[in-house]
Amino acid sequence: MDIGPVPWLGPLLLASLWVSSAPASLLRRLGEHILRFQESSALGLGLGPDSVTLPKEGWLEQPLDPFNASDRRSFLQRYWVNDQHWTSQDGPVFLHLGGEGSLGPGSVMRGHPANLAPIWGALVISLEHRFYGLSIPAEGLDMAQLRFLSSRHALADAASARLTLSRLFNVSSTSRWICFGGSYAGSLAAWARLKFPHLFFASIASSAPVRATLDFSKYNDVVSRSLMNTAIGGSLECRAAASAAFAEVERRLRASRGARAALSVELGACGSLERAEDQAELLGALQALVGGAVQYDGQAGAPLSVRQLCRFLLGDRGNCRGNCSGPAPYRGLRRAVQVVTHGLGQRCLSISRAETVAQLRVTELQVSSVGDRQWLYQTCTEFGYYVTCEVPGCPFSQLPALPSELELCEQVFGLSTSSVAQAVAQTNSYYGGQTPGATQVLFVNGDTDPWHVLSVTQPLGPSEPALLIPSASHCLDMAPERPSDSPGLRLARQKISQQLQTWLGLAKESQVRGAV
Repeated sequence: MDIGPVPWLGPLLLASLWVSSAPASLLRRLGEHILRFQESSALGLGLGPDSVTLPKEGWLEQPLDPFNASDRRSFLQRYWVNDQHWTSQDGPVFLHLGGEGSLGPGSVMRGHPANLAPIWGALVISLEHRFYGLSIPAEGLDMAQLRFLSSRHALADAASARLTLSRLFNVSSTSRWICFGGSYAGSLAAWARLKFPHLFFASIASSAPVRATLDFSKYNDVVSRSLMNTAIGGSLECRAAASAAFAEVERRLRASRGARAALSVELGACGSLERAEDQAELLGALQALVGGAVQYDGQAGAPLSVRQLCRFLLGDRGNCRGNCSGPAPYRGLRRAVQVVTHGLGQRCLSISRAETVAQLRVTELQVSSVGDRQWLYQTCTEFGYYVTCEVPGCPFSQLPALPSELELCEQVFGLSTSSVAQAVAQTNSYYGGQTPGATQVLFVNGDTDPWHVLSVTQPLGPSEPALLIPSASHCLDMAPERPSDSPGLRLARQKISQQLQTWLGLAKESQVRGAV
C-alpha cells in the first residue's frame, strides 16, 4: 500500500541535528555529512532547466514482523522515485537500497543508478532502511521494537517493496530489477541477490563489508598503510608523525591534572579528561578522525584528506595560529581536529563516556532519529565491526580496547560479550562471509578504504566479478564524477557499466529466444 506524507515524522531530522555525537560515531557523522553534501549537489544538478521531473516521495505500509503472518502490526517505509529516464514499462528498475541513515531525494539523482539510468531507460527507486531516517515505527526504539531491526528484516522489506512497487508503477513482469548499495547497504545489495535471486536480477555492491568481525583491527592496518601511500599524499614520515602525535597525547594524559586540562582545551574536548574512560573516548575520537581522513579521502564534502592531514602532521608552520607549543605532529593533530569539528558544525569534541551511554539509552524518536542507537544495536546483534589498535605495529593508541567497545552492548542493551560474538558468527554462517556464493553480483572496492578487507576484492567465479580500484576510498565509485577523478576510478566506472551491459544483454537474448 502506498501512503501519503506522515506529518508527525516531520521534525525528526531537524531534531537530530542537535544531538551531540559520541566519539565512536564520528565516522558515521563524517559519512552522513559527505552523503548529504553529495546528494544536495546531485539534486541541484538534477533539477536544472533541462530536468523533466522531480524526485517523488512515497510511503509503503510494511509488516513490522515479516516472518510472522499473524502479527498485523506495520510501519511506514519511505521511498523515492526518479522516472525521468524511464522510457518503457519493460525497462529495468534500479533499486538503491538505503543503509544506516536517512535517504533524501538526492538518493535517486546521484551514484550508479542515476548515472546509468539514461543509458538503459531505467526507473530509479531508493528504499530507506527500516528504523532509520523517517522509516521508524511510531512506537519508538526500545528493545521490544528493536528486535525487528536486522539485515534479514531489511531484505524482507526489499523483497516486499519490489512486489508492491511493481504493481504500483505497472512495471512489466519481464523488467529486470538490479540492486545498488554502498557500505552496509552494499552488503544488503549482495545479500538481496543471494537470498532473492528470483526477484533481483543482479547487484552492484560498493565497499560492502560482507564479513562480520568482532575485532576489526585490520581497519587500522589499512589506515596505517594509506598514510604511507604517496599517491594520495602520504609518506613514511606522515605515518611516523601520526604515531608521534598520539604518543604525545597519551604522554599529556598521564601527566598532571593541569596538563590534562590544557589538553582538553587545546583539542577542543567538550569536558574534563580526569576519568580514564573519558580519556579512552578521546583517543577513540582521534583515531576515528584520522581513520575518517583515510576512509573518505578525496571525496567531495570531506572536511579532511590524507594529503591535508599529512601536511598538518609534518609541521606546516602556518598551522600554529599564534600558538606553537608542543611538537609539530601534536600541533598538526590539533589543527586536524579543528578542521573536522568545524566542517561537521560541532562546537566541541564529545568525550564523555557517561553522556554517550545516556544518549544511546534514549528510546524517544526525537533524540534517537540520527541512528546511533539503531546502528549500535545492529553491531551488537549482527556485525561487530569494533575498530581496535591493540596489535603490534598499530601507530595509534591501544585505547579504547575491545572490552570497552563491547561493554556498550551490555550497558545499553544488556547484551553479553559472548552473545555478540555468537551473533557475529551466525551472521557469517547465514550469508557466507567473503564467499557468499551469489551470482551476478559485482563487488567494487577501493584499496585505500579500510573496509575493503571485509569485502570481496578478487573474482570468485565467472559470474562473481570484483573490482579493486587503486588509491580509491570508501564508496568513491558511487560519488558524483569530478574532473579530478583518477584514471583508475574512471576505468572502474566504465567496467561497472560494461558489466551491466553484459548481464542485461544476455537477459535480453534469453528473453528473445524464449519468445521464438
